[in-house]
Amino acid sequence: MDAMNAAQAAQAALGAASAGAAGAAQMLGQLDTTQLMAVAAAMGWASGIRLYAVVFLTGLAGYLGWVPLPSGLHVLENPIMLAASGALLTVEFFADKIPGLDSIWDSVHTFLRVPAGAALAAGVFGGDHQTWAMVAALAGGTLAASSHVAKATTRAAVNTSPEPFSNIGLSLLGDAAVPGMLWLSWNEPYWFFGALAVAVVVGLVLTVVLFRFLRGLFRRVRGWVSPQAMQAG
Repeated sequence: MDAMNAAQAAQAALGAASAGAAGAAQMLGQLDTTQLMAVAAAMGWASGIRLYAVVFLTGLAGYLGWVPLPSGLHVLENPIMLAASGALLTVEFFADKIPGLDSIWDSVHTFLRVPAGAALAAGVFGGDHQTWAMVAALAGGTLAASSHVAKATTRAAVNTSPEPFSNIGLSLLGDAAVPGMLWLSWNEPYWFFGALAVAVVVGLVLTVVLFRFLRGLFRRVRGWVSPQAMQAG
């Protein structure tokens, strides 16, 4: 009797798991190429600002069943990955709000955010659509690079001001923008593409303007330091 009950329970569990997998596959199958590209672009762009937030929030959403993650992103649902990305997200949340440390953090992550953004974007299409995965990787890497450069340049310029409030305000803006853009990509892809276009244009303008500001500031500081050094010599 016990063996029969155990067998029935195992069969029921297997049936439930199969039904759940079939439901997830059906949900994923309903995502068209436009929505998949929106998700890939969102993960690429957001990785240039908050890489660990992208990994943690996407994995958590998949783990809780809020969104059907493609097979290439299933690793993000792993509890170990969630714990690691959550811990790094916490560190980044505070490091990004400390003037000076935020720029150091951005400099170190220059070599992480761009390739990670490309990999996450490619993972949206998995290994079954290699052409689209390559397109997504190129787009994701480019978007990650553009958002990272805009963020790093903006924060470096803001750090020239002695007050910390503008730095914290910009950091909180990034905290809100990442989940907002991820949500739009899953639920309103066409609105997402419009928001992405605005974000990219604004980022490019900020990069050019603030880079010129920082270059001029550096020249003024160098011009002031050089005569002082000559007099001291």
